[in-house]
Amino acid sequence: MTNADPYRHVDDTARTLAWNLIDRVSHAALATLHPDSGLPTVSRIALATDEDARPISLISALADHTQAVHANPVCALLIGEPQETGDPLIHPRLTLHVRAGFIARETAEHARLRARYLTLRPKAKLYVDFADFSFVRFEVSDGVLNGGFGKAWRLAETDLFPVQRTT
Repeated sequence: MTNADPYRHVDDTARTLAWNLIDRVSHAALATLHPDSGLPTVSRIALATDEDARPISLISALADHTQAVHANPVCALLIGEPQETGDPLIHPRLTLHVRAGFIARETAEHARLRARYLTLRPKAKLYVDFADFSFVRFEVSDGVLNGGFGKAWRLAETDLFPVQRTT
């Protein structure tokens, strides 16, 4: 019996596919651990990117996933959706292993994220300033890209974001 490594060598094809998924993202599945039971849970969240193409979201304090990431900021995002036709397993998807960081209101960073988020998600204007909503930036440690049957890559943070943030 052989233990073949199912992951391909990371190349520009993988990087481009991952970047395209991140660039086009509008929502994601957020995987967290429930703070009381410790059980895994998944929620759909709206997702966008900051100026450096890093994932961000605007989430309500009333949501279970918000309480979960306050208790344990280590979580995962799954981005990529199946198309209307074909087997859902042939469509690319990207799991990002992340650490959630809340952005304090009344900061320059919050103002920048608010402006960017509203440019990308204009309908959020209805609730962006509600007191229970906060911006969250997801710091990516690595990812697993599934490009369809037989196409899988483990991606380092530098594969996903080759230009390091300056701030």
